[in-house]
Amino acid sequence: MPSRSLPRQIVAFAVVGVVNTATYYGLYLLFLIWLPYLAAHTLAFTLSMTGSFFLNARFTYRTRPTWRKFLLFPLTNVTNFLITTAGVYVIADILHAGHRFAPLLASAAAIPVTFVVSRRVMLPGARPATTGDRGTQTATAGDSAEVRGTADAA
Repeated sequence: MPSRSLPRQIVAFAVVGVVNTATYYGLYLLFLIWLPYLAAHTLAFTLSMTGSFFLNARFTYRTRPTWRKFLLFPLTNVTNFLITTAGVYVIADILHAGHRFAPLLASAAAIPVTFVVSRRVMLPGARPATTGDRGTQTATAGDSAEVRGTADAA
């Protein structure tokens, strides 16, 4: 099974992002019952990021999850974490706009950066995606072999 074209990866990434954001936000609200908002944010973010790794491996990039990718994936979200955490702080403490919706607003700015970095981790060695006549992604031989291995395992 060939990997998805770049436009399809972007759509799948967005869908996984919606699921991930809903999971994160639900966990955030749950943890707010017992924890201060920054601790609730950190714990919810960590748990939802783990789920995001597996969903993106399967549905966005159609690649086999490996320990190497799993260990690198959180690094791809460092920028996302810093942007959202700073945004939550600014919205809640500086703007006094409330901490319930702050994470949703703050996460919007981090989405494009997270896609680019996560794609580099999940598809190592992939050339920049181009679309051909049939919309298939141009990838290296290593990527094709990994995707074939994923299809065989699925």
